[in-house]
Amino acid sequence: MTALAQAPTIRRRVVAAWAAWDWGGAAFNAVITTFVFTVYLTGDRFVASSAPHGSTAFQSAKSALSSGLGLGLAIAGIVVAVLAPVLGQRADATGRRRRGVGLGTAVVVVAMLAMSLVAAEPGWFVPGVVLVCVGTVAYEIASVNYNAMLLTISTPRTIGRVSAVGWASGYLGGIVLLLVLYATLIPQGPQLLGVTDDGGLDIRICALVCAVWTAVFAVPVLLAVPDSPPAAGLPRRGVLAAYRKLLSDVAVLWRTDRNLLRFLVASAVFRDGLTGVFTFGAVIASTVFGFGFGQVLIFGVAANVVAGLSTLLSGRFDDRFGPKPVILVSLVGLVVAGLAVFVARDAGTIAFWIGGLVLCCFVGPAQSASRSLLGRLAPVSREGELFGLYATTGRVATFLAPALFALFIQVTGDRSFGILGIVLVLAVGLVLLIPVRGARAT
Repeated sequence: MTALAQAPTIRRRVVAAWAAWDWGGAAFNAVITTFVFTVYLTGDRFVASSAPHGSTAFQSAKSALSSGLGLGLAIAGIVVAVLAPVLGQRADATGRRRRGVGLGTAVVVVAMLAMSLVAAEPGWFVPGVVLVCVGTVAYEIASVNYNAMLLTISTPRTIGRVSAVGWASGYLGGIVLLLVLYATLIPQGPQLLGVTDDGGLDIRICALVCAVWTAVFAVPVLLAVPDSPPAAGLPRRGVLAAYRKLLSDVAVLWRTDRNLLRFLVASAVFRDGLTGVFTFGAVIASTVFGFGFGQVLIFGVAANVVAGLSTLLSGRFDDRFGPKPVILVSLVGLVVAGLAVFVARDAGTIAFWIGGLVLCCFVGPAQSASRSLLGRLAPVSREGELFGLYATTGRVATFLAPALFALFIQVTGDRSFGILGIVLVLAVGLVLLIPVRGARAT
């Protein structure tokens, strides 16, 4: 029997409280790591070089900033891979998932508060990267417990829609916050507050706003979503014991439930491709299709609108037909749209607007249905552990999209070929998913 089969009837206010955390998390995902703060860290003002602006030496120094950020995030990914399964097991044993969500969110908020001190000077680059990495680790650990709550606040008939509501809330929260920041603080926007960019003050205030946003919208899930009862027969384990258990569980899955193990492997690959679409979308828009910073932000708002609406719609298909068909259709759509964007790489900004938004139609549904499928397959009292393993396998594969993106550019000398690297990751994930048996819709 799966954990989902034992879920009680759920009230809408509990689902709304749960989804509010995703809405608040948009501050870290959309503003800090995607469209604003990391762009700020890798911008011209952090280049410690006396070389003329635009020279080869200057561009090399900027590339070093991007590499430094990438290295920091890679280390953060390793830390998450190490911690996630252990903390997932402990959450199962105690049933205290709210505590994990609360502590992780608190660290994210503190990290963003500290980002407000990161002045636009070369000496602040490393502290800025460290803060982004600390926030990333804390956010991912909180997400392990948050995702495991899905089994508590949904039923077999509603898990697809509930999962979709969470993802869509994140996208819609990103829309609202990006629009507010674009109008009031972000460079190349109206900057209605008239805040100067001296020392990066405008971006630093953005970080403060993000911290408050995240803290406020984290409160409902901590007050309204109940913890699960402690799992019978699951002891609390130390770190080494937890990893022995993890390796044992993988071995047991290999012997007894290879379907679930195949899904974890396939999802690790295609989820990295999905992350690559958003992570490198802004880079592709600016370096290949000629988008300015302001245009990238407006595209980000439009992308979140499209992704949010398509994710909400996909939840109904998930509950009616099952999550696997939703994932398959989404991955096929992503591969086709990605290839179309590559073919149209010389067609200007309108080509990326069309192709990029089509890509966004499929990213959210694939993410939501993937979480839903794991929820349908998770055995009783092991949902936290399996969502921890879900996070771990995903982190193990996080090098794929960045590595292939960089490799295709390096080999061809053409930045547009990086698109094919991301498409390849999505295609491999699609092939790996095909033999997985999906859970039936109920």
